[in-house]
Amino acid sequence: MGDQEIKPSLLITLYKLIEVGAYPNEVIFTTTELAKLLGASQQTASRHLIELEKAGLIHRVRLGRRESIKITSNGVKHLDNMFHTLKRAFELKKTEVTFEGTVFSGLREGAYYMSQDGYKKQFAEKLGFEPFPGTFNLRVRKEDQEDVRMLEASPFILIEGFTNGNRSFGPAKCFQGRIGEKADCALIAPVRTHYQGDVVEIISREHLRKALRAKDGDTVKVRAFTSIPQRASA
Repeated sequence: MGDQEIKPSLLITLYKLIEVGAYPNEVIFTTTELAKLLGASQQTASRHLIELEKAGLIHRVRLGRRESIKITSNGVKHLDNMFHTLKRAFELKKTEVTFEGTVFSGLREGAYYMSQDGYKKQFAEKLGFEPFPGTFNLRVRKEDQEDVRMLEASPFILIEGFTNGNRSFGPAKCFQGRIGEKADCALIAPVRTHYQGDVVEIISREHLRKALRAKDGDTVKVRAFTSIPQRASA
């Protein structure tokens, strides 16, 4: 599930390739020339190209001693995620992000994951509540999608992965939030998944559809905290 993780060194090679025009066009290099561009050995440059191609991040064609190299749409996606992470770190000064989304029905897998003891115990400890078994799904309106994507570079609460003896469950990252004035909640996503900006999954101690009297197609407003707020003492 989620986007594949790639080595930071490969991201740097992708960056260097796009810097010299390998998207949307192609560039023609020998591995020796690419090595000079990277400040690395010819063997390292060659290995990076092999790994990037296997991961589907570049397309390359041999032209004798040279190679035609073009970054794929998947490679551009990784660079775009890196760009938004850096942009968030350097530019966005908000302590919270407010956005609106349209309620929709998901694949109904949330109840299964929310019912796992390995997750429930951590939610109670780290978020201060045991969530209702299920997720509240929102499709974010277009004008708010950029800010939602910026959450990627913000401090998050880590829910650690675990094994229940039969299968493994991956780690998740949470951002605390609030819907309306009283409904505390958390945005949740697998660690290896980047927010694409258009869809978010939300958990809460409440059955949010009932609490908000929300149905598919309704619009709700969410506040997501970009830093971890202190919970008030009971």
